[in-house]
Amino acid sequence: QLQLVESGGGLVQPGKSLRLSCTPSGFTLNYYLIGWFRQAPGKEREGVSCISSSGGITNYANSVKGRFTISRDNAKNTVYLQMDSLKPEDTAVYYCAIGYMCNARIAETDFVSWGQGTQVTVSS
Repeated sequence: QLQLVESGGGLVQPGKSLRLSCTPSGFTLNYYLIGWFRQAPGKEREGVSCISSSGGITNYANSVKGRFTISRDNAKNTVYLQMDSLKPEDTAVYYCAIGYMCNARIAETDFVSWGQGTQVTVSS
């Protein structure tokens, strides 16, 4: 089974930035489409962003568009989620996953092989 590991979460003040990383356990990410999702307490998991294997296609949820940037460094075997201008409503556990499709829907059903998640808390 393909396993992913998320890192980079933490506690940050509103308006500040964090960069999350998604790395594989024992395989290369280079051939895989990757998505980032988040789940806040009491809410369903929602798609945040996704990136194609080449990095040429990216999509974002409307709630993060203009503030978050997804990227990948295939030489480092890592996919990143740069989160700027963070808001309290961005507080959630963030997950990365391998997917079949990256489109504007960023649908959970298009993704498999989820990581364990990393907590992001935005609070003053």
